[in-house]
Amino acid sequence: MASNKKEIVFEGLGVSPGIAVGPAHLNESGAPTVHEYKIRKSDIDAQKARFKQAVDRSGRQLRRLRDRARATHGASGEDLGNLLDAYLQMLTGSRLVRGVERRIAESRINAEAAVQAEISEIAHHFTELPDPYMAARADDVREAGARLIRNLTKTPFRAFSTLPQGSIVLAEEFSPADAALMDPRQVAGFATVLGGPEGHTAIMARSLGIPAVLGATGLTMGARGAETVIVDGSGGKVVVNPTANTLRAYEKRRAALRRERRRFARLRDLPAITRDDTEIQLSANVELPLETALATRHGAAGIGLLRSEFMFMNRESPPDENEQFEKLREMVSSMNGRPVTIRTLDVGGEKLAYSLGEQIGEAVNPALGLRAIRFSLKHPRILEDQIAAILRVGAIGPVRILLPMIATTGEVRQVREVITTVARRLKRRRIPIADPIPPVGIMIEIPGAALAADALARVSDFFAIGTNDLTMYTLAIDRADEQVAHLYNPLHPAVLRLIQFTAEAALRARIPFSICGEIAGDPRFTALLLGLGVRDLSMAAGSLPRVKQRIRKLDLTAATVRAQAIMEQGDSGRIATLLDDFNTLA
Repeated sequence: MASNKKEIVFEGLGVSPGIAVGPAHLNESGAPTVHEYKIRKSDIDAQKARFKQAVDRSGRQLRRLRDRARATHGASGEDLGNLLDAYLQMLTGSRLVRGVERRIAESRINAEAAVQAEISEIAHHFTELPDPYMAARADDVREAGARLIRNLTKTPFRAFSTLPQGSIVLAEEFSPADAALMDPRQVAGFATVLGGPEGHTAIMARSLGIPAVLGATGLTMGARGAETVIVDGSGGKVVVNPTANTLRAYEKRRAALRRERRRFARLRDLPAITRDDTEIQLSANVELPLETALATRHGAAGIGLLRSEFMFMNRESPPDENEQFEKLREMVSSMNGRPVTIRTLDVGGEKLAYSLGEQIGEAVNPALGLRAIRFSLKHPRILEDQIAAILRVGAIGPVRILLPMIATTGEVRQVREVITTVARRLKRRRIPIADPIPPVGIMIEIPGAALAADALARVSDFFAIGTNDLTMYTLAIDRADEQVAHLYNPLHPAVLRLIQFTAEAALRARIPFSICGEIAGDPRFTALLLGLGVRDLSMAAGSLPRVKQRIRKLDLTAATVRAQAIMEQGDSGRIATLLDDFNTLA
């Protein structure tokens, strides 16, 4: 229903295609509940260090918001920037910071409780002032404190289940753990101020099939009091309070998308085979259990990448072996004999699992810190529980074990030793396990791993090339940072050469290899990947029909010739032109 309020359009990055129209829900990011507890004198420095990390993280978030606000045109962007500057000043040697540090030392209480107490006292002083403007600054103080407490507690958002069906959720930022809590039956679409197209929040949105727009500057301020919102995940727009004409135009586009989906449905049972009779395996990347049904519905040959982090998110402690087995059992059983590749835990950086927060800790650069296989090898009990669950579920259906962020052959050998030890223990307990032991493969997502692919192939049963992280690490681009997201380019010649080097190493070693990054699900890249020798693609289930349609129209011989021409280029622009010209003609 059209609103009488003025229509406002926000431009952002369309990260998950589709159009959603529904009632607006502004996700106000208030502070979570804080529990106060006494600390020992020896813990004072540790609590102060936690507080400093939260101050630094809050400052980085606010600077990102301020810079984006001031990059927009008009007075509203400047006003928002000034407000965020005020928040920043509260975090730089201010009374707030000094007061929290004093409370930690003198009252010997945890950092969260010290922040809450100091904020309450400062806000109370503001509200007592006779000047209405100054009194209203109490809300600013509370907002700064709420941000500090959220960063101290790493509390995930938990209120989506209470929303009206078909809601559009608007927020400053969502973590992948927040997105994992969204039920497509409840949340029709979402949009945020921060975020980039290749971050894991965007990947989660695509996996769930929820239209999403990230990086929409000024959205949360401009959407206050909104009734109806349109999220155009294909065009990268958010329309707040749309007019009747705008609603009619978008309804026509939604109808066209529905017709396209019906066409794609007819492809489900057809093989993914090129015009010159080469069959390509198309599998699904899966983030959450509910996606297995979507993979089956779109005709996936199997699950090429099951991200196991969902079992660790939004809970207080890690799941044990039996819990993991039960969750994996349901998913493997639902695939009815089609293979499932289970990646061991890949946490760290933006993919923090809250149940492991203290064990991961803070890192100067989380992308280069204790994450993925490094974390698992440092915490053998967590790795052993996960391996045991995978071996047990292998007795129910075909599975493979995939190791993330491998850099050396030694890491693979260490994991193989763990697998051998766990298998012996399970056999002694007479628990059924996979027989033979499932294949063990590795993610190629670090440039060093790609360059050492020949050596890694000797200790691996298969490769899965993770082009998202491979591009990020090669180009030094944080794909979740909207300020540099536009520089993220998988067609950079260095990235393509690393993919080619890995593919050739796998072919020489005669081991299977696949592409499981986001480019696998983009028909624009299909001809290039097949031309480089790739015969196995794994992607978000919703992308399967478009890629299959592209494959069935493709001549592989011509694609191989064009791929060879592309690999001779040294300029990303020229590479893109050669690829797009081929896609237009073929």
